[in-house]
Amino acid sequence: MRFKDVFSIIGPAMVGPSSSHTAGAVRIGKAARQLFGSQPELAHVLFYGSFAATYKGHGTDLAIVGGLLDWPTDDPRITRAIDIANESGMQVSFEQGKGLFSHPNTAKIVLSSSALSKQLSIVGTSIGGGNIEIIEINGFSVKLSGLYPSIVIKHHDWPGVVADVTQLLKQRQTNIGHMSVDRKSRSGDALTVMELDVPVTSELILELEQFPAIQSVDVIDLSRNSSLEEETE
Repeated sequence: MRFKDVFSIIGPAMVGPSSSHTAGAVRIGKAARQLFGSQPELAHVLFYGSFAATYKGHGTDLAIVGGLLDWPTDDPRITRAIDIANESGMQVSFEQGKGLFSHPNTAKIVLSSSALSKQLSIVGTSIGGGNIEIIEINGFSVKLSGLYPSIVIKHHDWPGVVADVTQLLKQRQTNIGHMSVDRKSRSGDALTVMELDVPVTSELILELEQFPAIQSVDVIDLSRNSSLEEETE
């Protein structure tokens, strides 16, 4: 990834000590929280590579949990994130993962809620300067930067589904900055991720959910809260 300016290297406003190990980790956790849609009951975090070796010293564990609590990178409560999570009813555990990933700063987050009968698995990497890439969602390979508002669409692998979605976005004059598609098997389940140039509206989500092939539509927008903010005229 090319950095556009010095601030892309230094990172965003944050609780230190490291843009890669703290700010980036917050953003990975926040992306997982937004995809899950609410605070989970259980959160299990596996660290790989450099994350696994230094997560306690660099506060990466605290940063991930701060993101799961939907906090910004500079929230002063991050230093107490695990205690606050426990107090709020979210149980968090950590583990050093086994095996290799393409980037040394990698975390896998598994979230679950028995009350909602819901589970999510997400893998993200912190690539420097507080920037991240989400590379896997529930076993689907994706590429998502978190820099732009994004829609995550789970759907049947039927002909024309992606065309229907892009046509709808064209009608709404919404430009696609990047798109990735993966599927479990031919004619099985598929996942399409689109990074957009404008915020995702609740109206767009409702329109997408009307397509017969689409099973779910979720949003990642790290500049906003987990739930879509109320739109104003």
